[in-house]
Amino acid sequence: MHSRQQLSNAGLATLLAALAMLGPFSIDTYLPAFPNIQSSLVATSLEVQQTLTAYMLSFAFMTLWHGALSDAFGRRNVILAALAIFAVASFGCASVHSIHYLWGFRILQGVSAGAGMVVGRAMIRDLYAGAPAERLLSMVTMIFSIAPAIAPILGGWIVGFMSWRAIFLLLFLYTIALWLACFKFLPESLPKDKRQEFSMEFLWLSYRKVFKSPLFHLKAGTVAFNFAGMFLYVSAAPVFITQHLKLAADQFGWQFVPSVAGIFLGALAANRLAGKLSVWKQVSIGFCFLIGASVFNVTFHFFSAPVLLWSVTPLFFYTFGMSLVAPGATLLVLDLFPTIRGIVASCQSATLTLLGAVIAGVVAPALDHSALSLALGQLACALIAAALWYSGRAYWRSKTAQKQNAWETVG
Repeated sequence: MHSRQQLSNAGLATLLAALAMLGPFSIDTYLPAFPNIQSSLVATSLEVQQTLTAYMLSFAFMTLWHGALSDAFGRRNVILAALAIFAVASFGCASVHSIHYLWGFRILQGVSAGAGMVVGRAMIRDLYAGAPAERLLSMVTMIFSIAPAIAPILGGWIVGFMSWRAIFLLLFLYTIALWLACFKFLPESLPKDKRQEFSMEFLWLSYRKVFKSPLFHLKAGTVAFNFAGMFLYVSAAPVFITQHLKLAADQFGWQFVPSVAGIFLGALAANRLAGKLSVWKQVSIGFCFLIGASVFNVTFHFFSAPVLLWSVTPLFFYTFGMSLVAPGATLLVLDLFPTIRGIVASCQSATLTLLGAVIAGVVAPALDHSALSLALGQLACALIAAALWYSGRAYWRSKTAQKQNAWETVG
């Protein structure tokens, strides 16, 4: 714990955000390269799309284990091992000459990419509580939001001037630099005397406890469905940008910059509001933005064909609301089971990513034929998230009332 003094709050937030960036870099950077990959590897468009699905499914599966491993072996050790695996996988992706090998190395990337996001969240809650934890989490989100903005633009530039393989070589170099930075600066937030045993019985009981909790599903589902509304547009970006908005492969920034600006400014607002508003009020304000933006998006595309400015502006307000909701809701999930916080973080991330995989592999291909259907899909995600959140609040209040009544009876 003493090594934490080597990093300021901003330094720790920057390092944890850089770790979390592996996820969006692994997805958004290579989206503009889909046609080039298809041509280079003599594959179908569906086979190239499945490289994203394979990544998402393996990412979702492994997020169930990153937290458990960090609870048993330490946060820092798990992150360093995952970065080493991701570096090997990235180099492998740059070297393949078959779409099937690309699937394999994308799966290996997915297995390792989520460690920083999952374990980093647990580290924040290890070291901080209450408003300071919410501020640090929102600060990580602010820095992290840079990745989805620059990743597709960077990918478009690389595809325009070099081979698509250079995208994965860049990921390889980024991961090596990140491993060195973590080796030197990343603190260990979980002392050995607070670690849990790594046994099948303990893991089974822990996962069972988490997944049997209605509050876990309601609160984690809130974050997951809000994210799904954004990720629907990320997954559909190649079609939305080139077919609906009639833009080129190097113009993905028209969609991603407004989305990421919303994430950044929403996280900044959450950082400023931490400790001044209750979590419940902050989340309610966030849902006003989420649902309002989605309703406008549907209404506009019901009456009009896609138009650049009006088709992307709702994405800014949607992601602004998403960033207001996420920090408070995430911390409430982590506080459900404080002694197995890493496992809880894993379960939450797995829920979010598994839903993302369904969005990428099933929902986006089914809805990307029109801008209106995409807008309706996003509205559905926001409404489901709101229903889960307010159901969770009602459930929590009923449980609290039952405990109070039981205490009065005993008294």
